[in-house]
Amino acid sequence: MVDHGAGNLVSITQGLERVGAETMLAAGPGQLEGADGVVLPGVGTTGAAMERLEQAGFIDPLVEWTGPLLGICVGLQLLFEGSSEDDSTCLGLMPGRVERLRETPRLPHIGWNDLLMTDDDPLWEGLPERPTFYFVHSYAPAPADSGLIIGEATYGTRFCVAVRDGLRVGVQFHPERSGPNGLRVLSNFLAECRTRSEAP
Repeated sequence: MVDHGAGNLVSITQGLERVGAETMLAAGPGQLEGADGVVLPGVGTTGAAMERLEQAGFIDPLVEWTGPLLGICVGLQLLFEGSSEDDSTCLGLMPGRVERLRETPRLPHIGWNDLLMTDDDPLWEGLPERPTFYFVHSYAPAPADSGLIIGEATYGTRFCVAVRDGLRVGVQFHPERSGPNGLRVLSNFLAECRTRSEAP
């Protein structure tokens, strides 16, 4: 788990440990070595999160990371090229930008919302047809490649809430605060990490 000073680290750690993960908070990039997977959490703004990642020396190691990577909330937004929230440059791991939600009842979007799974992705294995998850955000990614989208939700308008590019995945909702459905998502990510670590 990337500990860059911005994330619901305790709850995420507890959620991962509940599904059988051995977790470690990485305060520096050297602690990523030997990990089977990386979780990139985040709260607040993308600009502030990127500044903290840069100060801790995480930018290049995250860009070069080739194993399973899960971005949560702002951690998902950091995977893209930039954000209109503060005109910040992000990690650029996926094409597209993060945009403010439009035509919504109010912002921020806080609370439970149905997930529309737009792809038969391993992250969704074992979930019910229309699972609900907990959201807290005002911005969401707008991928330049629609093929990256594996999940959407509707709040006023329909928007992207989950993406995948190879072993890199991200979710806008908070699985660590989403009950059994969230634990299932974390468990599925852990399964990918285990499969990767066991590969010859």
